[in-house]
This record gives sequence, C-alpha cells and structure tokens, in this order.
Amino acid sequence: MQPGAFDVTLSGMTDGPMPDRFVGLPPHLPQVPHEPYVPGVAPELAAKRYFDIMDQRRSVRFFSDKPVSQETIEWIVRTGGTAPSGAHKQPWRFVCVNDPALKREIRLAAEEEEREFYERRASRRWLEDLAPLGTDASKPFLEIAPWLIVVFALVKTDDGGQVYYREESVGIACGMLISAIHHAGLVTLTHTPSPMKFLQRVLHRPEHERAYLLLPVGYPAAGCTVPDLRRKPLEEAMVVNRPAGGAGDGQRIES
Repeated sequence: MQPGAFDVTLSGMTDGPMPDRFVGLPPHLPQVPHEPYVPGVAPELAAKRYFDIMDQRRSVRFFSDKPVSQETIEWIVRTGGTAPSGAHKQPWRFVCVNDPALKREIRLAAEEEEREFYERRASRRWLEDLAPLGTDASKPFLEIAPWLIVVFALVKTDDGGQVYYREESVGIACGMLISAIHHAGLVTLTHTPSPMKFLQRVLHRPEHERAYLLLPVGYPAAGCTVPDLRRKPLEEAMVVNRPAGGAGDGQRIES
C-alpha cells in the first residue's frame, strides 16, 4: 500500500492496493461505501420529472391557517441539513416557530423594519421594481402561516470553531429546504426583512447565529393567486463551454 493510503472496503472493489484516487485521504477519516441514488429511469427522464415538479413551485403570500404537523416540518428541516457545506461544518440553524404569540411578536418586529425599508431605506429604483409585485410593509402571513422557519447562519461552530463558505453553504441549504417544502405539498415565501437582527433578539439566539432567511410555511389560502410571471428560458440561463470569440459570444442552448 502506498504511503498515506489506508484500508477500506468499497462496494465492487476487492481487497488489495488502494487505487490512486484514494491515496492521500486522511487516516483519521473513516470511509464507508457510497450508496448512490438510483431513480429507476434514465437520468434525462429523472431530471425532467424533477423539473416538472419544481416548475410548479411559486412564492406565495396568501396562506391558510390549516395545521401542518411538526413531523412534516422535521422531515423538511432534515432535508435542508443534507446540503453540502465548507469542511462539513454545517453552519446553519433552523428555528421553527408555531406559537401564535411568538409569531405575532415576529410579525410586529418585521413590519417595523419593513416600514423603515419602504419609507426610508429603499431606493426609488428598488421600489419601482417591487411595485408590480404589490408588496408593502404589511406581512399578515407571518401570523397566518402555521409555521415560520427562521434560518440562521453560524459565524462559528457551537464550540467556537471556524466555519468556511458560510454564505454559500447556508444558501444551498435554504434551496434544498424550499425544495422539500414544495415536495411536501406546501408553499413558502423567501422573506428577508432588512436588517434582520431583531430575529436574533426575539428568538433568544446566541451571538454567533445571524438571521439569514425567514420562511413562512403552510398551505395556500383558498383562492390564492400569484403574479403572472415567466421564468428565464434555458437559452438565456445556460451556456455550454466558454465563448468561442470572446465575451458575449458563448454557445447558447437552442430551445
């Protein structure tokens, strides 16, 4: 066995010298066989099926107060926690709120910040871009939705250790969390009152946790509507390889 390698048995691999790709792995990190997910259909079909599900996802501002079980929220949070993270530090905390009094406290504090935003902080251009969506400082969904998931980013681990790529790691976890909410047949809205430090105060979170995102979670209200928006088409979003003749001359996907 080459220096730096160590014994590990992998599915489909016989005992013997380690392949080059495993040489140099730290000896203190145990290895286990990877069990790949097998969708049972061709990858193109599996990918399209997932797209067809996620293409129905919409941000919703009109919620029903129909109850959602804590078990459902727990599975959703577990899914968010499967996200990759820098050095596997998992720099996130998901604070889940269903207490009506606490939801009201969060709403009142959020609306105070939102009034400051709409009346003083936001630029004219920003307000113009928001105008077609019909948003304002009133956030009743923070009380109506049966659950609020407040995502906190950890600036250090609970034992004081270093974290890496915090923003990227927590952002990926939030995306997976939103996907799980949709797969459960529920809806949400990415709410980001700015600044969000009040959430740390209201929820009694420690100093090393910083509020990142607030997600109301529940069922859509009866008769719920959403803006008639169109997503960017593939040919505008995807480029294959680098531009052939310089910037702006990339190979786009034909629809």
